[in-house]
Amino acid sequence: MSVRVLLVDDEPLIRAGLRAIVDSEDGLSVVGEATDGAEVPGLVARLRPDVVLMDVRMPAVDGIRATTLLMSTVDTPPKVIVVTTFENDDYVYDALLAGASGFLLKRARPEEIVAAIRTVVAGESLLFPAALRRLAARHAPAGDGLAGAGLTEREREVLRLMAGGLSNVEIAGELYLGVQTVKTHVGNVLAKLGARDRTQAVVRAYDSGFVTPSG
Repeated sequence: MSVRVLLVDDEPLIRAGLRAIVDSEDGLSVVGEATDGAEVPGLVARLRPDVVLMDVRMPAVDGIRATTLLMSTVDTPPKVIVVTTFENDDYVYDALLAGASGFLLKRARPEEIVAAIRTVVAGESLLFPAALRRLAARHAPAGDGLAGAGLTEREREVLRLMAGGLSNVEIAGELYLGVQTVKTHVGNVLAKLGARDRTQAVVRAYDSGFVTPSG
């Protein structure tokens, strides 16, 4: 089945460029466009996209507010990738806290855009992990804010490796576990943290001080 993509950007040229990239790729298709975040919940409910490419800065309802609305009003929200000009933009961090699964730079190459969509759909690795970690680490407090989350020692190990950007296969190799066992641990971590995907779990890990900027 084709991965369904919704484009949200107030600039027609940006939308046209993204549409050309997505529609030219096998297994991906653009199912709709929006010019502002206010349109997003209604379009998502009607079009059921798998991924939303969301401009982070828009004049009326920005990408942060639109992402928050999606996560709170749609039963099974799509993956959201926010699109920004600067990777160190605090808007991006706020969008990740709101529920976005990652971000793209507007200057990203076509192959990076395609890879980003496939990465968040697969959900077994982080989108641009080094940049995500740098962004989250800037906001990290001191202390372990996940002490009361009920994570087992193995789950804590898995979360630390997730925060390091490792995929399930890489975590399995690091801990000498089967990939299916790692998937089970990751699922348990997400459930205990109330995170909808591994990006949200990693943001929580940094935001709580569980993982420090130095690792």
